[in-house]
Amino acid sequence: MRLGILGGTFDPIHNAHLFIAEEARVELGLDQVLFIPNRLPPHKPAKSLTPANHRYRMTELATSSNRHFACSGIEIERGGPSFSVDTLNLLAHQLPTAEFFFITGMDTVAEIGTWRRPEEVLRLCKIAGIARPGFDAALVLTGLPASYAKRIVPLEATHLDISSTEIRERVRKGLPIRYLTPDPVVEYIAEYGLYLQNRGIFSPITG
Repeated sequence: MRLGILGGTFDPIHNAHLFIAEEARVELGLDQVLFIPNRLPPHKPAKSLTPANHRYRMTELATSSNRHFACSGIEIERGGPSFSVDTLNLLAHQLPTAEFFFITGMDTVAEIGTWRRPEEVLRLCKIAGIARPGFDAALVLTGLPASYAKRIVPLEATHLDISSTEIRERVRKGLPIRYLTPDPVVEYIAEYGLYLQNRGIFSPITG
């Protein structure tokens, strides 16, 4: 089984996340892409995050229409900071015959030396490095140790200029977010009043 792994805060998940996952699935011939919402990403303050149960549910809703996508609560259930190496070790134990492809941006690949136990990460999986504006994949790879570079698969992906930060800000301003994120996520945000300073200014129908 060839399994893609796409982690993130997903606060909220949006169509660029989904499109990147689908392009990686097709290009790499993946059987499935597993979306894993972080509980406590090491690089973000916990107090700035929407509670994990909401982020997990939005991710679950967003991925449910694609039979090749699945959502895992492995990091939320584990607790503590969400380090990729810990998640990969647990998945390798659960799925010992799977081949893992960790999907992330080439900008993040450029900083792989700062990850926790990067050599172990690269032993457990290959990295699918998604092209990012301003990051030349060839330059990134030449700047890494050869043992790292050989485990990285650069992917040219269509760039959709959507960000979770932008979506949160649009909700606060009462602006539409429909077509930036799947309709079930739009409706969930409205139902629970997520990202609002004042409830009642956001419609799940009009966005």
